Amino acid sequence: MAPYQRSDHPELWDFLAALPPGAILAGTVARIENFGVFVALDDGPPHPYYAGVGFITVPELSWRWFRDPRDIVTVGRRVSCEFLQFDDWNLEARLSLRATTPDPFQAFADTVEPGREIAGRVTEVSPLGAFVEVAREWFGLLPGETSLAVGAEVAVVITEIDRRRRTIRLERR
Repeated sequence: MAPYQRSDHPELWDFLAALPPGAILAGTVARIENFGVFVALDDGPPHPYYAGVGFITVPELSWRWFRDPRDIVTVGRRVSCEFLQFDDWNLEARLSLRATTPDPFQAFADTVEPGREIAGRVTEVSPLGAFVEVAREWFGLLPGETSLAVGAEVAVVITEIDRRRRTIRLERR
């Protein structure tokens, strides 16, 4: 299928093309899929094929880690989202729910500095190392530690906090 042209749905095209990036749009969650969420916007014409003109990709739903979009939103929930861009391929407004809230990782990083000792619980072990919960819902990587058991309590030192990548690097105490 080729991308839409203005002539296909001019009223919807003009509505979407006029939206400025950063605008806050309100609507109702119309449908949830494992790849994202359709939002029926309060303003503008309806989408000719999809459940809503707005679409939130999975990474734009929340700052926090989650397994299923239904952990974040439910059908019928009212949302206010930031407009990111006009997707002319799908004729929809790409939205971000997470952009309307402060990034909790940055707040966490403001309270912790490298060198701090923390007790944590191992939540996952991978070939990269062990992931340790160092604060509620914040996990750091303990590289190379593949022999630890999930659930083990460990004393660690925060060696690096990367605000841009939103990662925490640890070493054993």
